[in-house]
Amino acid sequence: MRSLLLSLRRVTLLSRHHHQQPHAFAPIRTRSIPINPTSSFPYLLRHSSSSSHPNGDDAKVAGPLVEYERRIVAGELLDGDLCQLGTLRELQRLYDELVQSADACRLDRYSASAKPTRSNWFWNKFVSPHSSVSPVKGLYLYGGVGTGKTMLMDLFFHQLPSSWRAQRIHFHNFMLSVHSRLQMHKGLEDPLEVVGLEIADEAILLCLDEFMVNDVADALILNRLFRHLFNNGIVLVATSNRAPDNLYERGLQRDLFLPFIAALKERCVVREIGSSVDYRKLTSAEEGFYFIGRDISGLLKQKFQQLVGDEPAGPQVVEVVMGRKLQVPLAADGCAYFLFEELCDRPLGAADYLGLFKKFHTLALEGVPMFGLHNRTAAYRFVTLVDVMYETKARLLCTAEGSPLELLESIVTIADAQQIAPRTSSRSRKSDDIDLCVDNELGFAKDRTISRLTEMNSKEYLEQHSTMLQEKQPSL
Repeated sequence: MRSLLLSLRRVTLLSRHHHQQPHAFAPIRTRSIPINPTSSFPYLLRHSSSSSHPNGDDAKVAGPLVEYERRIVAGELLDGDLCQLGTLRELQRLYDELVQSADACRLDRYSASAKPTRSNWFWNKFVSPHSSVSPVKGLYLYGGVGTGKTMLMDLFFHQLPSSWRAQRIHFHNFMLSVHSRLQMHKGLEDPLEVVGLEIADEAILLCLDEFMVNDVADALILNRLFRHLFNNGIVLVATSNRAPDNLYERGLQRDLFLPFIAALKERCVVREIGSSVDYRKLTSAEEGFYFIGRDISGLLKQKFQQLVGDEPAGPQVVEVVMGRKLQVPLAADGCAYFLFEELCDRPLGAADYLGLFKKFHTLALEGVPMFGLHNRTAAYRFVTLVDVMYETKARLLCTAEGSPLELLESIVTIADAQQIAPRTSSRSRKSDDIDLCVDNELGFAKDRTISRLTEMNSKEYLEQHSTMLQEKQPSL
């Protein structure tokens, strides 16, 4: 009887959800803004619904490759990178297949085939269970930092018809949403099954940026969740710094994660983007508020005060996630001031940082140290903090003991460590770097963090930030 009641509750949840606004997977709408040719920001133009609509007569001239070429001709992007062009052909292939299989994939939210009913769900679940795997394979893009993965995925996403059930979301936000949904459905026999149905109902085409797996709990969730998602017809487009076979490398209970890697390779075309250019570093660096040195907190506080102006600064409390609250030592006018230890030496994570930057657009961070074996956990949190700030386009003021490159110099991957010269009679243990931190996840994140810190300190990034603030101000 209890199983029947739980099953009926699932049906009720799905029916109720169908009539409510989705809380985390609502379709993103992006306005049109110009692109600086040397900027790698994923601010992209969206075709109007009357121009080259994929379901109209002009379908043959629509898609990411066509738009990419148009932007190069218009001077909105740099000349075509051969590595990017190869990836764009894969994105165009996916776009064309989705257009031709839109009905079979149930992409259009207004078509009858895309509207699940309570009776259909119950029939498929209990009477005639079957898999609804998509006829179209997705795409998994991986490569080094600054090669344009996010830009290319966004270029693809913004060419899609607005009526399609498509979602572009950062992986951090995606996992936060999954955990929130699991909490909501706590007590069900298989809450991940319901979560998978909810996500598939909201977004058949799922675009995940910065796919990464560091946590054993997330690894186990992803394996089961994506089994449900793929069986419910999800088409995945993802970007990552890691090849599928290197995801969650050397992680705890990784053998339980391996079926997910196999499913990912089966349901997605895997494409590496290689480039000798880090487009983020083409910006004009050292225009921002990154100050190197010790005992210069006075300078940071002076800059902070200049930004807040006459607004009185004082302590604030911010609700971040699931009722948790974060103490902000000093804040005013959208700017927050923290010591490094207060943000990165405490048990905080992506959810806390995302909650913080929903309230504040600028962070002053005092005393960023050199990273190594002695503060590896703080390094992980700092990397996550930079990722969240970059994704939310927040502004960073900080004092640090070294440049971005110097801060992370002692963080290396296993492969990097193996390249270090072995000990000989002339190179004894005394000459070892005792603070060398050999960590694959941090080592792979290192280049991304250096690149992002460099861009966040650039004139172009800060100009975009100022424009964003001006647009958020209420019109008088």
